[in-house]
Amino acid sequence: MKRRQAITTSAALLGGMYLGTRWLTGCAPEKHPDLFSPETTALLNQVGEIIIPATPGSPGASAAHIGEFMQVMVADCYDEAHRNVFADGVHELTSKNFMDLNQAAQIDFLVELEKEALNYNERRAEHSPKHYFSLMKDLTMQGYFSSEVGATTALRHVPIPGRYDGCIDYVVGTPAWANQG
Repeated sequence: MKRRQAITTSAALLGGMYLGTRWLTGCAPEKHPDLFSPETTALLNQVGEIIIPATPGSPGASAAHIGEFMQVMVADCYDEAHRNVFADGVHELTSKNFMDLNQAAQIDFLVELEKEALNYNERRAEHSPKHYFSLMKDLTMQGYFSSEVGATTALRHVPIPGRYDGCIDYVVGTPAWANQG
């Protein structure tokens, strides 16, 4: 290879790498800073804790940092329609001063919200988003039972690779198995 050709090729490669990285930095996902403030994360942790409360045998949803899980799922995985429904629900809970209520009032509020969500989900169009409380419940269940806290304390967990028992008798009241794999 001649020196001029080597210099030209090197310059083209270096310039291409620089321009390529500049182009890729413009492909950053859209952030939603107004949706997930620390107060919102605390609100979602409290909603999750009411949905899956702590018991003597297992910690509640807030121990699994369910608010942060919801933040990641909504911001990175939900489409615009679902994200808007979720954001509207967060704003509704905030406007009703949910965090200022005592725990009994919070539970009563969420029970009424569950009834509203059931009625809404029965009447909604096939491809329209579910009620925001249904989305919150789904994310709470998914986040808690796929977290280390939920999988190891609320469920029976055998790490993979683990043992294989082909025939296991079911005893009423025993926890389900965690399927981490």
